[in-house]
This record gives sequence, C-alpha cells and structure tokens, in this order.
Amino acid sequence: MTYLHDDARLIRSHLSSQARPPEDSDALFLLYAVLMRAKGEHVTEVDVHDAWAAWMATRNLGHPALVPFESLDTSAQSQDLPYVQAIHSAARDRRATRNP
Repeated sequence: MTYLHDDARLIRSHLSSQARPPEDSDALFLLYAVLMRAKGEHVTEVDVHDAWAAWMATRNLGHPALVPFESLDTSAQSQDLPYVQAIHSAARDRRATRNP
C-alpha cells in the first residue's frame, strides 16, 4: 500500500453513512486522495465531480452524469457533498496528526 491508499482509507473513514460509494471505487478514492493532498479543505463539489467524471470515463462513457458539474440538476449535484465533507474532515485530521 502507498501513502495515497492510506489517504483514501482516511477519506472513506470520514464518509457519512448516508453516502453510497459506487461498487469497486478504490481507484476513485485514490483520486479523492490526490485532491485532498493538492487542495485540502479547499476541495469543492466541482473538484469532486471532476474526479468522479475522470474515474467514470474509464468505466462507462455513456453515463448521463458525464457532464460539467454546472450542467447537473440540483439533486445530482448534491450527491458530491458528502465526499467533499469527508475530504475536508480527512484533511483536518491529517493536518492535526502531523502538527500536534
């Protein structure tokens, strides 16, 4: 395992029970780990959607949500929020453990 796998696990541990990650989403959470390392608490719903879209493009090019975040309806946009919150929380947790 790598440091990115560790960060992906940390993000998963902060994910609310209401979120339903897609099946076989380990690679997606690696992308979320990169977002966390690059942007920390500045990650946005647009960032999360873009990471998801990159992941989904390798799985199903015909998925109807493979459009820019702004083109999604409000319901679809809201599905990214739990992942943003988990990334923010994980970033705070990681920062706290590095700077006690």
